[in-house]
Amino acid sequence: MYSFMGGALFCAIIGNILIVVSTATDYWMQYRLSGSYAHQGLWRYCMANKCYIQTASIGAPKVVPLASEITGAVLWFVQAYWNATRAFMILSGMACFAGIMAGILSFAHFSAFERFSHSFAAGIMLFISTLFVLLAMAIYTGVTLSFLGKRFGDWRFSWSCILGWVAMLMTFFAGILYMCAHRLYESRRVVGSR
Repeated sequence: MYSFMGGALFCAIIGNILIVVSTATDYWMQYRLSGSYAHQGLWRYCMANKCYIQTASIGAPKVVPLASEITGAVLWFVQAYWNATRAFMILSGMACFAGIMAGILSFAHFSAFERFSHSFAAGIMLFISTLFVLLAMAIYTGVTLSFLGKRFGDWRFSWSCILGWVAMLMTFFAGILYMCAHRLYESRRVVGSR
């Protein structure tokens, strides 16, 4: 049981670190623009060794005078895509942190309620974190492939995006291991009560 919980805690901590690094860095996509390389993340984009904050997608959508309805819809869509990816990554990091805290408490076997299992709660929180990071990565990958990838000729996903996908796997495996620890603890508790 402790080996499952130890492995799960290790995977969860690594997953949370990867979520934070992936969310904070600005290497989600690299592309060639005007003969020089540029890269962008969830918060900034950098061109010619200068970085700029992506203010177009924070807050209310900008109103462009004389813009057609299609241009306005595309602008809204891009803003919603950035904000949704950011929100899901932040929620994933918070859920993963809560799962880590519940996982640490599961080592103590201290519970105010007899039927409450910290390893079960940690597993559920890590599955929720997995769902949030999956949504964030699916939104980012789908929109980049269908919209932004066509805008830039020579582009690729970069290491921040890859770290997000790896974080999803780590949180998923941590959730599985906590659920295995919970099942093992429950089976031993039932056998011990006979």
